[in-house]
Amino acid sequence: MSTEILPDVAVLRCGRRERALAQMEAHDLDVLVLGRQANVRYVAGVPQRWMAGTRPFAPNCVLVRATGAVHLLSATDEGVPEDIPHDNLYEVSWNPTNVIAAVAHIEGARTARRVGTDALSPLFAQLLPLAFPSAELVDGEPAMRAARAIKTPDEVVAVRTAIAVAEAALDQTAAALQPGVDEATLTGVMMAAMAAGGASSPANQDVAWVTSRENPWQRAAGDGLVGAGDLVGISAAVLAGGYLGEVGRTYPAGSRPDSRAAALYGRWDELWQRLSGACRPGAVGTDLLRAYADEELPPVPVAYGLGMGFDPPVVSGHLRRTAAAERLEPGMVLAVTGYVFEPGVGAVFGREAVLITEDGHEVLTTSPFS
Repeated sequence: MSTEILPDVAVLRCGRRERALAQMEAHDLDVLVLGRQANVRYVAGVPQRWMAGTRPFAPNCVLVRATGAVHLLSATDEGVPEDIPHDNLYEVSWNPTNVIAAVAHIEGARTARRVGTDALSPLFAQLLPLAFPSAELVDGEPAMRAARAIKTPDEVVAVRTAIAVAEAALDQTAAALQPGVDEATLTGVMMAAMAAGGASSPANQDVAWVTSRENPWQRAAGDGLVGAGDLVGISAAVLAGGYLGEVGRTYPAGSRPDSRAAALYGRWDELWQRLSGACRPGAVGTDLLRAYADEELPPVPVAYGLGMGFDPPVVSGHLRRTAAAERLEPGMVLAVTGYVFEPGVGAVFGREAVLITEDGHEVLTTSPFS
């Protein structure tokens, strides 16, 4: 586990809320109506109950710029921070008009000029104007993306703590790797280690896989058993205290890598040096894409933000146009993926957590490759 002193949750929450309010001012928003759970937790500081899975938009949290008040859709104040008084909670109801009636009574709702939402369903597109009769409804997600992209110092500590849990789980999983073990067993070791570290919510589905020797970005065909000399990718991703920590590594099974596998690790090192050089303030997403040079771009994002879930920026080869607009700034924490493949050998995959600093970057992950 990390030796960092964990941040005070109230200070952490207040720092996030101040960033959200600052972005509301920058985007000229009087009210933010939030439905996405990561945004709700960012502002309110509490995970809502009965919200697992995919569901349509609902006004789960309302932030008023003039007062700084947070109003929360909740049937109970259990777990709700003290700075959100009981009077600021409105009841869950199967009838959405009852929810809208409660939102309409929030101080500032009637006079708000611009109201931002982080998503909107057809039903609430019709109902929200009843709660905000003087307002123009606009997209509030850019304000939340801007707020969440830059981490406060306390958030960086929280991410470091989540990474420490992920790395401890990675180490235990790597220790269990040997010829004859199957991928499901390695996944079980990872889950147990995460739970022992206090994080029972894995953030990804694929934990360990034998890399294919025939096709890039595929797992080896067969029964999932690890053979001697296989290159095995392991990805540890946890949600700890609401924050995402990730690390990825590739290990040879049963022996030191042969000369061809060692050359592949060398190519990964060269790729990482180019990716690392692009992790600097002022760089744009296409700089990270260009780092792949002659290597094939992965079908997953080359980089994305770590925070309360997957935060901006997102840099993907499939989104080259948006990648050009993604500028790296001090305070961003990125998960950066390196991947190289050689037919007949397999693949080397690695994922590093990187903090963008004023004069460059700091790699937050410390696990060795083998």
